[in-house]
Amino acid sequence: MIDYYRILGVKTNASTAEIKSAYRKLARKNHPDVSQDSEASRRFDTISKAYRTLIDPQERAFYDDQLNEQKNRSYSILDSNNPHAKRARNLAVQAKWDRVVDEVLERDRQENRERQRAVFTTVSLFLSTFFLAMMRPQFWQVFSTLGKVVVLTLFVIGVWHLANRLREYLAHYTYKPKPIQGSVFAPDDLPEQPFTRFSAYTFLLVGYALSVGIGLYIGWHAQDFFSDLRLLFQHRVAVVQSSVMAYWAFLLIPDLIVCPPIAVLIVDTVHGIASKID
Repeated sequence: MIDYYRILGVKTNASTAEIKSAYRKLARKNHPDVSQDSEASRRFDTISKAYRTLIDPQERAFYDDQLNEQKNRSYSILDSNNPHAKRARNLAVQAKWDRVVDEVLERDRQENRERQRAVFTTVSLFLSTFFLAMMRPQFWQVFSTLGKVVVLTLFVIGVWHLANRLREYLAHYTYKPKPIQGSVFAPDDLPEQPFTRFSAYTFLLVGYALSVGIGLYIGWHAQDFFSDLRLLFQHRVAVVQSSVMAYWAFLLIPDLIVCPPIAVLIVDTVHGIASKID
């Protein structure tokens, strides 16, 4: 804001008579018809505007309020009552709420992505175990030495990946109950995570056991169908006879140990690439 008191050369508590006197002197001196200065017209307009503002009691009171607010350190042009400042304040408030909404939506999207990752990891682990137990494809016996080296390399990477993912999910979704009497939580001490660490371990172990058990059960009752599929590898692997000993031996085949971490690694990698593209 322009300091009209400084323009007229009067104090902020100057009377109306003092303002009129100062204006007359400056007007005569800076009138374009009197002064030959090229800036005289601009100075005369500024002096006239200062006089009109300070000579009117209402205009002067409003101007004094604005001038005092500007001298305050916390003053901002947005505190003004003119229409442009009001519009700027409305835009600032709208922008603030837009940022808040964007942050909430981003947190929701991040939580959904984390939940999808957890679901994809556990489902791919259980499904790969289920299909391997059901079909008993004997992949390990089919691979050559070089193929086994590649598979073992992928297995090590898959185990490392699966361990990191499970540790991440356990930290995000589970908690360890506090060792307090009766395991009763105060209302202010309720955990943010929805599950206990024990329930998560139980879910993983039971899910893996069920995947193996159901897969073996279905594979045992549909062994003729899956035997026909395994004939595709008959030139490399002899078909195993369906006996009780052979059936239980399949529980220990390397496929059930090596392949599930590799399947999780592949599924999580594809899902991660798709999420980044999205």
